[in-house]
Amino acid sequence: MVIERFGSYRVELSNEDKLFFPADGITKGDLIGYYRDVAEVMLPHLENRPLTLHRFPDGIEDDGFYQQQASDYFPEWLQTLEAPRASADSKAVKHVLCNNRATLVYLANQGVIAFHGWASRSPRLYSPDRLIFDLDPPNEDFDAVRWAAKRIVGLMKDLGMSPFPMTTGSRGLHVLAPLRNEAGFDEVRELARDMAGILAQRHPEALTVEQRKNKRHGRIYLDVSRNAYGQTAVMPYSVRALPEAPVATPLSLEELDDGKLGARRWRIDNVFRRLGQKDDPWKTMRKHAKTYRAVRAAMDDLLND
Repeated sequence: MVIERFGSYRVELSNEDKLFFPADGITKGDLIGYYRDVAEVMLPHLENRPLTLHRFPDGIEDDGFYQQQASDYFPEWLQTLEAPRASADSKAVKHVLCNNRATLVYLANQGVIAFHGWASRSPRLYSPDRLIFDLDPPNEDFDAVRWAAKRIVGLMKDLGMSPFPMTTGSRGLHVLAPLRNEAGFDEVRELARDMAGILAQRHPEALTVEQRKNKRHGRIYLDVSRNAYGQTAVMPYSVRALPEAPVATPLSLEELDDGKLGARRWRIDNVFRRLGQKDDPWKTMRKHAKTYRAVRAAMDDLLND
């Protein structure tokens, strides 16, 4: 047992030599070290967001599980937040908040590999501060995902929004636009659906809003389902429970033109080289948040054209 101190917080580390990614020789200690080192860049994206934790206490070759409710044995200093469920008759969930390095390291020691967060932050849980498109390739064609992402970027710019793309570390890309958290989830989701509908009309051969897979016919599904209360998306710089420990990595817009781009291009063994060469592309995202009202008005103008 190793004890690590972060100011007044004390974190006990255990079994650091346990293989978490056996085929790649990546240990639990490597995962803990990654989160310890990436904390300064990652924490601003996690700040005050209710989290769902993807835990693999024995590594990725064993079954993992998703955890929303904070465990009773988590230390008292670890911040939590009781958030009502979407259905009024359900009990509230005590979610973990990860606002400091000690919490990030503690959770990694508990076998948390991936962090998924809400689109809103405390205390304004009912008002999202971002709008998100989730894109996955229908047949491993990542060029098609890049193409679709650029169409979304173009529409967002036309509406006066500031787009920010990210590799998911799994199969595809996310494209987000920050919003001032003044509108509710229903309004933001309706806006996202209208945006997806316009894009599908413009490019019916390549893009679709059809939820049924057997009706997509190889087209990319414009998934806006994460724009709902209580829904989550993988957080920037989160590791994914996949071979080689890929990392969800924020991108600059120019990187969408890179033919070598892939969803798992960055991993825990090369992402720090990237961060040493360029700042986090999402570092100033919150400064670019737009008002829902202005974007909605621009969308209505487009629909009525």
